[in-house]
Amino acid sequence: MAANPPTDAELNVLIRARLAALGIDLDQLPPGNTPDPETGSPGQESVLASLRSFLRGTVTALAAYQMPAPGATDPAVGRALSQQHVPVLYPSNSAEWRKA
Repeated sequence: MAANPPTDAELNVLIRARLAALGIDLDQLPPGNTPDPETGSPGQESVLASLRSFLRGTVTALAAYQMPAPGATDPAVGRALSQQHVPVLYPSNSAEWRKA
């Protein structure tokens, strides 16, 4: 059964919740689509439209990406390999950063 794509209202709730978790309040922006003439900050609706477009396009493509595996690799093993951590240039710094 194919999943139904989320509606604009559902995506707005998701976007506002994720931004609120980061301490960003979209209600501080001017309402509507027009930018604030004094500060130049975009309107709430234009920000939400841009983020909805990002979620519908980019996130789906990123979620479907799998790391390349040798040609004879079993597809199940290939999916597991794509979940491994990527190599980093300075592993000790990365390890310390993740402890925080």
